[in-house]
Amino acid sequence: MLEVKGLHKRYGDLVAVEEVSFVVRAGETIGLLGPNGAGKTTTVSMIAGLLRPDRGQVLIDGAEVRRESDPLKRKMGLVPQEMALHDELSARGNLALFGALYGMRGPGLQRAMDAALDLAGLADRAKDKVATFSGGMKRRLNLATALLHDPQILLLDEPTVGVDPQSRNAIFGNLEEFRRQGKALVYTTHYMEEAERLCDRIIIIDHGKVIANDSLEAVRRLVPAVNVIEIEIEKAGADGWYADLGLLPDVESVDLQGAILRVAVRDLTDTSPRVLEWLRQHGYRYGHLASQRADLETVFLTLTGRSVRNA
Repeated sequence: MLEVKGLHKRYGDLVAVEEVSFVVRAGETIGLLGPNGAGKTTTVSMIAGLLRPDRGQVLIDGAEVRRESDPLKRKMGLVPQEMALHDELSARGNLALFGALYGMRGPGLQRAMDAALDLAGLADRAKDKVATFSGGMKRRLNLATALLHDPQILLLDEPTVGVDPQSRNAIFGNLEEFRRQGKALVYTTHYMEEAERLCDRIIIIDHGKVIANDSLEAVRRLVPAVNVIEIEIEKAGADGWYADLGLLPDVESVDLQGAILRVAVRDLTDTSPRVLEWLRQHGYRYGHLASQRADLETVFLTLTGRSVRNA
């Protein structure tokens, strides 16, 4: 349904996106993952036609999108990272505005707005100003505005940032229903648990390049037999003190998230004692210790050498 071929974007000496290619089929959700600055939003903006690529193609149903006003773009809906809402308008007023931009009018627009408000769980707040909405409600309305024209392809750029658990679950339910309807979804997120729950395929971008593109299970197999030691460090201190820990034999990566030190290792039996001895020798005490098999966060950290949330 959507094919991206060799997208490339440069800003001066900085190559933001380099030869990014992938395909999204009907009824498929792909997760586009990468650290801040990796090129995810730039890629989504080029697909949506908000940025012109230096080279490369975007094809919908086999036909190339050639210009900003190309009718093919009506098959896409974009949920941007930033809120695209007018606070002084009501929820219904925002939907009417976006519907007009899509060229919708009359009874068809009214039915589409009713359906979008029901989907967002905002039918009872339809006449209220968006300025009175919580962050989660705004995110749900932001999603609803992209659905008015019933697009077959949805581009979602971190649609759950800053939302409450109830709104996040509501959005997840909507996305899973869209997939059942046969829509193609491109989903960028910083939350690995979201990608594991929602996505059929994972694409990892780092420094503008695709470094992994496969099913979730296949991506996990890129770092076979990696285990994670999670250590709660007392007085963890400033970031970066643990860098030399990564030089120990068979330590694949090290990351500090709050007070939790995550050490990816090939073999728990051989390497765990070395890690704990290193901490003891350097004066770091720990209050809790656990181990687990590699999750998507660990795979990402191993492939890129940095946390998905780090620039």
